[in-house]
Amino acid sequence: MGTKSFYYQRWLFSSLLSAGTVTAILLATVCFLDATQANVKSDRVLVDAYPVRRLNSFKTDPSRVKIDALFKQAKDQIAAANTYASHVRRSKLQMMREVRLLTEQAEALRRLLNHPQNRALLTAHRVNMEHLRAFESELQNRLKLSKQVIMEAKESFDSQLRVHKLKDAIFSVNDQLTKAKKEGAFASLIAAKSIPKSLNCLSTRLMEERISNPSKYIDYGDTPPEFEDPNLYHYAIFSDNVLAASVVVNSAVANAKDPTKHVFHVVTDKVNLWAMKVWFKMRPPNNATHIEVKAVEEYTFLNSTYVPVLKQLESADLQRFYFENQMENATKDAPNMKFRNPKYLSIMNHLRFYLAEMYPKLHKILFLDDDIVVQKDLTPLWQLDMEGKVNAAVETCFGSFHRYDNYMNFSHPLIKERMDPKACAWAYGMNLFDLDAWRREKCTEEYHFWQNNNENRLLWKLGTLPPGLITYYRTTKPIDKSWHVLGLGYNPNIDREKIETAAVIHYNGNMKPWLDLAMKQYKHYWTKYVDYDMEFVKSCNIGH
Repeated sequence: MGTKSFYYQRWLFSSLLSAGTVTAILLATVCFLDATQANVKSDRVLVDAYPVRRLNSFKTDPSRVKIDALFKQAKDQIAAANTYASHVRRSKLQMMREVRLLTEQAEALRRLLNHPQNRALLTAHRVNMEHLRAFESELQNRLKLSKQVIMEAKESFDSQLRVHKLKDAIFSVNDQLTKAKKEGAFASLIAAKSIPKSLNCLSTRLMEERISNPSKYIDYGDTPPEFEDPNLYHYAIFSDNVLAASVVVNSAVANAKDPTKHVFHVVTDKVNLWAMKVWFKMRPPNNATHIEVKAVEEYTFLNSTYVPVLKQLESADLQRFYFENQMENATKDAPNMKFRNPKYLSIMNHLRFYLAEMYPKLHKILFLDDDIVVQKDLTPLWQLDMEGKVNAAVETCFGSFHRYDNYMNFSHPLIKERMDPKACAWAYGMNLFDLDAWRREKCTEEYHFWQNNNENRLLWKLGTLPPGLITYYRTTKPIDKSWHVLGLGYNPNIDREKIETAAVIHYNGNMKPWLDLAMKQYKHYWTKYVDYDMEFVKSCNIGH
């Protein structure tokens, strides 16, 4: 009885639950239908309030779709034009013409859309097809023109394309800058190595004096004994610049304690021989100093049979290297441009390697470049203990700079086997040579060996310092740096105290003191030894 009663109660409960569920579903359905009817009424109200959005209009009038599409297309184009114009303004690009054109196109499209007749197409119950076709035609023309303006300006807004164009512009400017630098360096080199008009005038006036008064400058050919007296102090100056040579002599004599013991051997070329002779005849530094002026052609042993550089100058390959397409060669090989100057194979530049033969009766001689100024008495140099060395010079190395490997090709076996790449270089410009040691060490023969082996410029480029470093390798005695201060022709930052306490200052570099491009802070050390009172100097406008 109890079990039956339990099952009966469970069945009754399930039946009631099922009946409740069905009832709930029915109630929900009724509520949903009521809500739907309410929404339908609400939609009718909206449609009546906004006739533009009637659903039945889209179903019945295809022109509405076309009108909406045209308006959307125009609005998109206005947005594109405004975006490009805004980008230009934000980037501060110099493209005001593009900004104006883009703004005008956007404004024209906006006026077209806002025209009352065109706005009416959106709200009209019946679309006027003729008006629609006119609107579409005008809109398409406006869109075409606007797109064309954007396409023409697009490359200016395309970041990737703009980057490429900027890179191309940078490369082009760099190429132009490199070319301009090379051409400028070449022009500077020409200016530095050319004879200024005033100096050319001076040589011409001196030659006129020689022609006008030949009796005053008769050379009797007798060699004064002082020129070969080994007990005097002898200087060698090789120059084709009358004014420069006179400054060297004047400054040395002005600072000498006993000028009567100083002998100057000035060697020039045949072109400048009489100008140089007339100058020193008219304005000698004093009546006691001995000055010998000779032409290099008078040393007859200096010919192409004996001198390697003269023989090399006869080479067709070397003549092409120096004398054909100078500007083209210079710009192609800018780092070595200065070595293309023919002066590096001029015999005047290589006379320094023949001092022992040019002055066979002398024991010592002091070689001076023509771009130096003497500021102290140099006679103590002749008392210097050379310790058997040939050359006494100031060393120029510091750190890794001015070592032998900076001047010579150590990949060549001939150089690599015989030289130390880290050996310290020294300076030409003021060098005391022991001519007896020179002859003993056979330095001229050593120089000839190396010069002959460098005909193709494989051991070193050109110039006289590399062969000098090789010829006097292990036979050079370093002397105190105060004897010879260099760099006044290229370095604007030399300590003033070093300059004023130096025995000799050297204007090595392109900015020679007789040129307009000389550095003004150094020029007065040189000009104070120029004889500005001389008539020819005044007439040629050689000024301070």
